[in-house]
Amino acid sequence: MSLVLAIESPDQAEVTALLDCSDAYMAELYPPEGNFAVDLHALMQHDISFVVARLDGRAAGCGAIKWLTDGTAELKRIFVADDARGRGIGGRIMDFLEKLAKDRNVKHLFLETGPLNTEAVLMYRTRGFSQCGPFADYEDNPYSLFMTRDMTAGATSPEPVKQRVAS
Repeated sequence: MSLVLAIESPDQAEVTALLDCSDAYMAELYPPEGNFAVDLHALMQHDISFVVARLDGRAAGCGAIKWLTDGTAELKRIFVADDARGRGIGGRIMDFLEKLAKDRNVKHLFLETGPLNTEAVLMYRTRGFSQCGPFADYEDNPYSLFMTRDMTAGATSPEPVKQRVAS
């Protein structure tokens, strides 16, 4: 198994198909008013770094980090394809995104997920994220679980992530 993580454009057929799978999964769990996933256009903005995890060359997972103006950051669109789950790819995506945040001296990471995404919530909690109130432009609602991680308070550093930036 060869797994390569790199910053890439989300505007690729393989990656948009992955995002479509993520959208379909979320639509099964939440009504339209409970889905807050950013679209392809938003993922291509200058304030977002988008990461693709390629398993044996194919897009198997993704994630993004939005750099907020107050020096914090928000994790977005973390997803692993069904047939690639159970191989630690989600954790490797998180390692990569957290390393990007540390490299930019981000003090707090935030994320918004749904309470029914139990596997994701468990992964975030085991990585030191805890529940918090709404942040940025979010409002409290029954479909969102807001989480944060202090990147400075005794946070354990994952193994160094070898980064390759694709052109």
